[in-house]
Amino acid sequence: MTQDELKALVGRAALDHVVLGSVVGVGTGSTVNHFIDALATIKDRIAGAVSSSVKSTERLQAHGITVLDASTVERLPVYIDGADEIDGRGNMIKGGGAALTREKIVADLAERFVCIVDASKRVEVLGAYPLPVEVIPMAAAQVARRFAKAFGGRAELRTGVVTDNGNQILDVHGLRITDPLGVEVEVNQWPGVVTVGIFARHRARICLMGSAQGVSTLMFD
Repeated sequence: MTQDELKALVGRAALDHVVLGSVVGVGTGSTVNHFIDALATIKDRIAGAVSSSVKSTERLQAHGITVLDASTVERLPVYIDGADEIDGRGNMIKGGGAALTREKIVADLAERFVCIVDASKRVEVLGAYPLPVEVIPMAAAQVARRFAKAFGGRAELRTGVVTDNGNQILDVHGLRITDPLGVEVEVNQWPGVVTVGIFARHRARICLMGSAQGVSTLMFD
């Protein structure tokens, strides 16, 4: 199976985790696009969606799915999103699509995070994928220097990218993140950091992983 076919497979499998009659949290990215397309087949059986990006909102609305503003929703039973990396505890690196801040906001509303990925995203230790960090533009150089000093990471500005929040993205290379929660907590306190793309406080509780053998379900404590 091609990678795109694997993404479509897990996108359809995620429908089993949608709570009918409820509002669904929807993430961002190529795998989530397949989930959105699958969600359209049951759109009359859900109360709508809360989206983590402009692109996902546009795709949901194109299918006739009602998109609610996150500020109008107190809780979501489930948030379904992809990841750039996921480890054996459900910790993730996210932000390849530059939507990490809004993804974390929607994830915070949800009772559980269901991650949908192909098997290439499973890692033992996070960090081979460059860590995205959303920063206020005036702080970009300062934050890059702190990564070099604190973790030996090499931060590069993602050129030509402005987030939905009007900020910039640094991609940090050369990391080996053995304490995802500790790094997330520290970096999020640095002045100028809007969000770091480590999802440890909001880690996945379920991962649907597509491979040539089908979809595996991984459960995390």
